[in-house]
Amino acid sequence: MFVFSLRANKKRIILMAALLACIALGLFLTRNSDLPVTDDSGVSLKANDAGERVAFLSQFGWEIDEDPVQVEEIVIPAEFDETYEKYNEIQLAQNMDLSTYAGKTAKKWTYTVKNYPGYETENSCIRANIIVFEGAVIGGDISSLEQGGFMQGFDFPSTQKSE
Repeated sequence: MFVFSLRANKKRIILMAALLACIALGLFLTRNSDLPVTDDSGVSLKANDAGERVAFLSQFGWEIDEDPVQVEEIVIPAEFDETYEKYNEIQLAQNMDLSTYAGKTAKKWTYTVKNYPGYETENSCIRANIIVFEGAVIGGDISSLEQGGFMQGFDFPSTQKSE
């Protein structure tokens, strides 16, 4: 049996406390290490604060009103119905997968898009939705509120609205 002992003095106690504090800080800072910071194409998924959420959408070329129209907690269903399966197809096309978060509670942030091609003067009807879990974007879409509207991934469209 091996026994190791130290005499306690102020210097050793302070060093040990500092070491424990560094370890605790390191654990705190890496607590979300299982969530990616970027996706495979180098897109930042950070969404801890308003600036990071705006920056996320800006990466795709979107200009938005920085104040969200709506913020709500959502529960990603444990089992997807046909609607969620179709929505997740949009997510899979943009290297995201909501099925990974089935049964989890996330936040959905909704913003008004100001620069959707063909809708620049009608900007109040185009929305950007981002779904955030533990400070990272895990899904979302760009969609139209108009009757018979559309829903797409985050990529900026290359064609104009057909009139």
